[in-house]
Amino acid sequence: MSTSAALPDLSDDVCARLRDAFRRTGYDADGVVDTLGSAHSALGRGEPELAYRATRDSGDLGTLIRLFLLGSTEAEKDVEAAFAPLSLDDAVAATLLVPAADGYRAGLDVRPHGDDEGSWWVVADLDADILGTTVPEDHVLGVGHASLSLIRATSRREVGTLLDVGTGNGVQALHATRHAKKVTATDVSARALALAAATFRLNELDVELVRGEWFAPVARRRFDRIVCNPPFVVGPPRVDYTYRDSGLAGDDASALVVRQLPGFLNEGGSGQLLASWLHVEGEDWGDRVTRWLPAETDAWFVQRDIADPGLYVGTWLRDAGIDPRSPEGRAKSGDWLDWFAENNVQGIGFGFVTLRRADGATPTIVCEDLRQAYDDPLGAEAANWLDRVEWLRANGESLLDVRFRVPESVLLESVAEPGEEGWATTVQRLHRTDGPGWSHEVDELATRLLAGCRGALPLEDLIVLLAAAQGLEPEELAEAALPVVRELVRHGMLLPAA
Repeated sequence: MSTSAALPDLSDDVCARLRDAFRRTGYDADGVVDTLGSAHSALGRGEPELAYRATRDSGDLGTLIRLFLLGSTEAEKDVEAAFAPLSLDDAVAATLLVPAADGYRAGLDVRPHGDDEGSWWVVADLDADILGTTVPEDHVLGVGHASLSLIRATSRREVGTLLDVGTGNGVQALHATRHAKKVTATDVSARALALAAATFRLNELDVELVRGEWFAPVARRRFDRIVCNPPFVVGPPRVDYTYRDSGLAGDDASALVVRQLPGFLNEGGSGQLLASWLHVEGEDWGDRVTRWLPAETDAWFVQRDIADPGLYVGTWLRDAGIDPRSPEGRAKSGDWLDWFAENNVQGIGFGFVTLRRADGATPTIVCEDLRQAYDDPLGAEAANWLDRVEWLRANGESLLDVRFRVPESVLLESVAEPGEEGWATTVQRLHRTDGPGWSHEVDELATRLLAGCRGALPLEDLIVLLAAAQGLEPEELAEAALPVVRELVRHGMLLPAA
């Protein structure tokens, strides 16, 4: 497989003039959305015609949108006007533009990316759809769904130092600069580091860049937080594309990161990553990922999806611009599916992992499914989950003395079915209406106990009163209730009263 051309060199001077052009034309997140309107969502669906129409009368901004977002070839005079004060010769030399028969087309993917506080520009390689061919091995991916998922799943609490392992185009590090005093980013790919450096220069950000595999570039260093979007695609041990393939077999790449990451954290530091794991016949996935963990590490594995092996292979072939029906696609599919069959793989799990270094403590390890739809970012929930785990560690032996309350965001749902004597309740479920929308089925005793959790009485008093009303022994009721209480606290559905 071929590699990309010579590394792009977007110098400080080139980036400064390009930044001036973008600011002059309004080529930022708000400008693009305002110009495209409803065409913005159509473009996300792979339907560009509305975007072409929306940019017809948008001047220089329309030219930049068509160049970088639509892959259009634009007339020389229009491109020259849009890029001023950066000359066309300098833009071509920096590989930002490529001469075409009737004008110029984009040589790199440079597009706005924003958050609630503002907008950046991210520099990456053009994808297969715009290239019209398969991408090279050292292709640097743009801001895709996986990147956005990790952005939403990362805690934004302020820290001193943050490490971004496998930075790619640098988007995770961009977000990190909002809440970390010092950001370090690594990658094994020289091309990725060159484009990430361009991203940081273009946005006038100071990020330390170091080349090397996994954690080797930061040996003997520690950080307050680590984020990682590793090459988590599972299958045979090969490298077709460095942005997604590790060269390790199966889910060994995810295992490596989970195993090594805590050792590079400061005491109490946390790490968050995307990961994949195999669902192997006769093995529980939670047991599998738990074996990856080093000692004294709190861990929260959240499974967002389980892919069928056949669908998984087809998805990643198309991601690289390979038609699964082509001879190349069939050959790659065959090798991939054979490997899955030989290793008894029934599915591929995908999700988020939150880790915390907890020296000297008994760790909390939770593996759970979160496959329902939800809107709130998981990052805040992950940070709060770690808080609640720490609170349980400190107060676990004295829960009976705690006054609890059920937050207003938690509702009790009842499911009933018709019977001869009217409606009969079959299921009662606690549902948290914010965050990930956790649900817990509860029995009648639990609902009555929780009804008393209004912050007035300690849990022990509530259990004694309920036991007396039900003719039960308080000790037995407490033994049954405490595991439920711990689980509800972890999920933010039962909180200590202020």
